[in-house]
Amino acid sequence: MILYSYWRSTTSMRVRAALNLKGVAYDIAPVNLLKGAQRAPDYAALNPVEAVPTLVLKDGTALTQSIAILDWLEETHPEPPLLPADPVARAHVRAAAQTIASDIHPVNNLKVLAHLKSRGFDDLAATDWICHWMARGLAAYQRLIAKEGRFSFGDELTQADLCLVAQMVNARRWGLDLAPLTRLTEIDSAARDISAIRAALPENQPDAPMKEAICP
Repeated sequence: MILYSYWRSTTSMRVRAALNLKGVAYDIAPVNLLKGAQRAPDYAALNPVEAVPTLVLKDGTALTQSIAILDWLEETHPEPPLLPADPVARAHVRAAAQTIASDIHPVNNLKVLAHLKSRGFDDLAATDWICHWMARGLAAYQRLIAKEGRFSFGDELTQADLCLVAQMVNARRWGLDLAPLTRLTEIDSAARDISAIRAALPENQPDAPMKEAICP
């Protein structure tokens, strides 16, 4: 399999983490979003949305959208499970994951940031926009999840945790105040103790710049 990914893409990180946890072998094909590689004709033919990630299977089938890829992995590589067996519990995990994937991340991605700046937002105003919506979304996530447990829904890692750890990368990058999000920082720390998740972090990707050049 080939995973088209960008080192700092948190949507790509979700998929990298799931592949690692499930022991699925894959190669990384870097797509430099800052240089517009996602708009190259060959890549746009694979992913018409011109975004990452894209997972190309051995038969050449291209899968897009991180949550759809996570669901495909769950159905084809069920161990270890990242969704609970109980239908109601599974719906709760998916709702939390979608809170990040659908509500939080889309308003702080590269395309939105570029549009804000094209409309006259300076760096400070753009950062304020990002942090405002991220703070509201993560506060809602914190209310959605279980009050106790190592991870978002108890002691078993789920899709929701993969989305959370990736979003916490963005939160730190943009300087979000994490003081009101103690439960989330604890979950994030516990997840980062897992080697498969550490390997998915932006700074550990083959296309990442030298560590001293990486923004926090």
